[in-house]
Amino acid sequence: MSKKFPLKASVWIFDLDDTLHNASAHIFPYINRAMTHYIMQELGLEEVPANQLRQHYWRLYGATLKGLMRHHGTDPHHFLHQTHAYMDLPAMVIEARGLRQCLQQLQGRKVVFTNAPTQYALRVLDLLGIRTIFETVFSVEFTHFHPKPAVRGFKQILKNLRVRPDHCIMVEDSLPALMTAKRLGMKTVYVTPTLQKPSYVDARISSVLALPRVHLSHSY
Repeated sequence: MSKKFPLKASVWIFDLDDTLHNASAHIFPYINRAMTHYIMQELGLEEVPANQLRQHYWRLYGATLKGLMRHHGTDPHHFLHQTHAYMDLPAMVIEARGLRQCLQQLQGRKVVFTNAPTQYALRVLDLLGIRTIFETVFSVEFTHFHPKPAVRGFKQILKNLRVRPDHCIMVEDSLPALMTAKRLGMKTVYVTPTLQKPSYVDARISSVLALPRVHLSHSY
């Protein structure tokens, strides 16, 4: 027999960009250009190979920064400042109507886990009007620059929260990050406009606004 139960969690762990807001429209193109320019300046590369290297490290490590630190000794604080500090975020952040009310319907603690730097994340949450919804923000600095999907960052967060992974729900637009969350024992919600739903995804939604209506099927 199959029954459906609403999603429940002691802790909701939310990604930020392209999960709580649409970063692909304006923010990601800006950051991608800024990272490519940074690589050009610091490594002395032309634009095309610099852009290829940026994408290669992003695919390999989940974040361009990790590849630059590992292979080129890049100062992470300088990199994050140069690639995030000069954005006109009020003109770039796209707020989904009803987002705050949606999040308030979810019972349990709520935190943000992002590969972005702290100050950027806090500015975006302020512009979205939802910063006070969250207990804390776990940024790339908190994980000592071990970004998602690396398991090390996840374990640091679970230790800080003093919570078991099976008491958490990860809400995220990145499949590699969801795979790590699932391997640790979390429930997983994939935020995507596509219909793809891998086995390690417990629920797929096209928008975070649908989260209060999500149910999981369990068979007995």
